[in-house]
Amino acid sequence: MSTADLLADLNDAQREAVLHIDGPLLILAGPGSGKTRVVTHRIAHLLEQGIHASQILALTFTNKAADEMRTRVATLAPGARVWLGTFHRFGVRMLRKYGELVGLAPNFTIYDTSDSKQTIKRVIESQRIETAKFTAERIAAAISAAKNKLITAEAYQPKSGSPLSEVVAKVYPAYQQRLLQSAAVDFDDLLLHVASLLHENPEVRAQLDEQFKYVLVDEYQDTNRAQYVILRALSHDYPNLAATGDPDQSIYGWRGADLNNILEFERDYPQVKVVRLEENYRSTQRILRIADDLIAHNKKRKQKSLWTKNPEGPPVKLITYADQDEEARDIARQIRESIDAGSRRANEYAVFYRMNALSRAVERAMREAQVPYQMVRGQEFYQRKEIKDVLSYCQLLNNPLDDIACERAINTPSRGIGERTLERLGAHAYEYRVALLDAAREALQIEGLAKRTATKVAGFVATIDAIAKYQAESVEEVIGAVLSESGYRDVLAASDDEEDQNRLANIEELLTDARQFDERYEGHAPLEDYLERTWLVNDIDGWETDSDKVTLMTLHAAKGLEFPVVFLVALEDGILPHERSAQSPDELEEERRLAFVGITRAKQELQLSLTQRRDFRGQRRISIPSSFLMELPRHEMDQVRVTSDELTFDPMEFDGGADDDISFDFGDEPAKPQAAPIKEVAVAVTTAAALAEKTTGYMGPAISPDEFTLHMTVVHAELGPGKIVALSGSGKNRRATIQFPVAGQKRYVLAHAPLRPANR
Repeated sequence: MSTADLLADLNDAQREAVLHIDGPLLILAGPGSGKTRVVTHRIAHLLEQGIHASQILALTFTNKAADEMRTRVATLAPGARVWLGTFHRFGVRMLRKYGELVGLAPNFTIYDTSDSKQTIKRVIESQRIETAKFTAERIAAAISAAKNKLITAEAYQPKSGSPLSEVVAKVYPAYQQRLLQSAAVDFDDLLLHVASLLHENPEVRAQLDEQFKYVLVDEYQDTNRAQYVILRALSHDYPNLAATGDPDQSIYGWRGADLNNILEFERDYPQVKVVRLEENYRSTQRILRIADDLIAHNKKRKQKSLWTKNPEGPPVKLITYADQDEEARDIARQIRESIDAGSRRANEYAVFYRMNALSRAVERAMREAQVPYQMVRGQEFYQRKEIKDVLSYCQLLNNPLDDIACERAINTPSRGIGERTLERLGAHAYEYRVALLDAAREALQIEGLAKRTATKVAGFVATIDAIAKYQAESVEEVIGAVLSESGYRDVLAASDDEEDQNRLANIEELLTDARQFDERYEGHAPLEDYLERTWLVNDIDGWETDSDKVTLMTLHAAKGLEFPVVFLVALEDGILPHERSAQSPDELEEERRLAFVGITRAKQELQLSLTQRRDFRGQRRISIPSSFLMELPRHEMDQVRVTSDELTFDPMEFDGGADDDISFDFGDEPAKPQAAPIKEVAVAVTTAAALAEKTTGYMGPAISPDEFTLHMTVVHAELGPGKIVALSGSGKNRRATIQFPVAGQKRYVLAHAPLRPANR
């Protein structure tokens, strides 16, 4: 394709980014601004300029994004074999080739989260490490955080006064040693090992820098320290790094993403060319203005002004429901009526929530309304017990050193090999520095192991050897051999238990999955490649884009997607923003970015909602509106309060009040009439003044003024809920400026004010 053809459908800013060839490039791409088009057209333009495909490396974060880019590049430049994939797949590729430099066998296994925790438990047991009652989950999370910061096991130092870090300092080195002995890595190692080998092997670094002269990375704002170091190493001699991203969409700080990587890009590459993509092709003008007003409250960002030529669009809906069931039923009803009227299809709708725990009411309402839906949890299939059982045999064939796979397979299906036998095998393996499978081969010679038990272990080894005869065959044949030789399929087929029948159906689906994988190869697909695919499944890989179903997903999973109609539920204090962000301005900004991401997924219609009370995590709570709602332009929205005829609540949950309606008012402007009134509901027009009647009186025990923090949501005895927007002084002189939805800003001396934190 000629350069003229490549540029034909691009705007001026997009053309500027595509035409840039040598030197660093930062593309600040707002939501819906066509960044994927820019990245793929830029790759095609590089090829058009005579740059060989093998010199181009394009990295992104999800398999779906990589597949989309690969398809577009194939259309623009047929036959070009550009390496395009996720960071973790690139890590696998590098470690298969150079892994021996970090002590890793090329046939290594990739442990998922549950395998990593199981390995940590085994390390703690075998070395009798005192964990001070910290769970394996806590320890694993701390190790992961260290790896994301490129802190190796050898370099890790406990923090003074931190019992958890003292435990991690003992577990981390032993855990890493166990991984290497098992020829295994966890997800973080795929980046940590690559960063280490690039740092410690200048020749390899220079070789790869020479090979990949042009590096393009998408979603640069989501890179962590390890990814940052890898990209710097690959762009040292040839600093042709093109980073595309948006600080306003950085939402993965909790898993190591460092916002400073994109904020300080110009410092790292002083000769950088910066291009801003500000024209939005996705959303209506009203949706875009809502989003722009919200994100403008963040301080850690790069200024840009989003705009669109799209229509004005209908007002954004802001609806208050009585509870989560009413919220879910009304959303399901709206979708059902639209489908029945032929106005929209089910797959045009998405429902977003801050966390998966909020999906239960929505799922139930969809089923009751007979609305087809899908939950987007990409790893779910490969995490099912029966699937992991079958794949553990395959992992053991591919990597006989994999002790975790051996532990899982050895008694699946049941062979009468108990925990005590596993402990003896494990002790033998530890003493003689051999793999668990090798210990099993020596079972008849292990002292203290009964002959009857050793014979059962020998039977398992014989099964593995029988399956190994199929290792060079297709993946479908290997899995078929696992099911027949192990007896796993027969055990499930003979069971009358409905759950076992579901498991049988799932392993048959696994065979189908393997067959489809085989069909993509000429000849037999490598078992290792298939296993790698199951290990590197992303959150949205299970999303069926072609099915006619409503999509239910978390806000984190929604990034990069778009839908004609979006429902964003539970905009309540402690949920969005999350309760843990109350004490951290940086975390609060990330929560605001998360809301921004959710809003900007909507193309034509958007509904935001909250409830007056919500059953959440085993408790019934009176909801406080999200502080983000106070930051939205209310004239852009239709505000509706939808309540049951008789809403009651426990007055003890609100420190005073009576058993009658509570609803919230969000602004000085009167609520506009809804364009399409909601059917058969009572609309409560009570305001914050009515709420005040229910909160006047006893405010609970005295609270120290120093307990109040910036951005905290508080309740005033007369004015209702508000947010602290400024603080000064301390002790009895501590003062606060509070933004109330109706009364506006008020200033108080906290020692004498009738205020309490909303969560008290």
